[in-house]
Amino acid sequence: MNGGFALLLTLVTLTLVKATPIVYAALGGVLSERAGVINIGLEGMMAIGAFAAVVASNVSGSAIVGLLAGIAAGALFGFILGLAATKFKVDQIVAGTGINLIASGAAAYGLVLIFNQPGASPQVNALGNGYWVLVVFALVCTLGISWLLYRTPWGLRVRACGENPGAVKSAGLDPLRLRLIAVVCSGALAGLGGAFLSIGEVNLYSDGMTAGRGFIALAAVIFGRWTPWGATGAAIFFGFFEALQFVLQGRVAWLPSDAMQALPYLAALFALGGLIGKVRAPASDGVPY
Repeated sequence: MNGGFALLLTLVTLTLVKATPIVYAALGGVLSERAGVINIGLEGMMAIGAFAAVVASNVSGSAIVGLLAGIAAGALFGFILGLAATKFKVDQIVAGTGINLIASGAAAYGLVLIFNQPGASPQVNALGNGYWVLVVFALVCTLGISWLLYRTPWGLRVRACGENPGAVKSAGLDPLRLRLIAVVCSGALAGLGGAFLSIGEVNLYSDGMTAGRGFIALAAVIFGRWTPWGATGAAIFFGFFEALQFVLQGRVAWLPSDAMQALPYLAALFALGGLIGKVRAPASDGVPY
């Protein structure tokens, strides 16, 4: 095989793998923000999803059970954030930040409590090559969520919640309930992204393994203009730069490894910097009702 083609194939493959957890979290962010709730807690939901997946896989011996546990843990933290943002009207940024701190802390404490070893869990059963199903499923989710948001009455109501929840209330619907459901779904998707990291790409959980992907997903939501396909495209764009650092390592001696690791974050920074003032968020995004 030609060396250049092999390198390109490696880059494309790595891009898809690295983008997948960001795609799931970004889709969750789109759902939540189109309903009017800013989900700053995506990073924490990914972390708790990754940890829960490892614990369940370790206990049950099944990676599928681990995957479901990761989704459930993310949904639970989504429910907590949704409840705080709707019923108790807590500032959404503060609530999301709290979710990040609690989830990361719970996972770190859980490592000691359950596995009696800080820093990282023991190796567990992972999905193996089955994680490619999740790579493809991320695109299926993009298609499905796009259809839900733009082709169904439920999607119309969710989008209306993000623009004018008062109008939704006038139509006899409960905007708070719609927002809560959207945030729970958002958490489930972020948890799935976290589970992909811990029992898909590798077979263990380690502190800090989400490495800011939840925040990059938030950037993808904005870069993608709050649309499922836009967010997925942005996530693949950021995934490309994450993959690029692996491809370049050992090939570009003059570029420090720290600079390579910063590539996806720099890409997110420049992408958002170029969009300031050029995009419009849903009118009631982040506004309590």
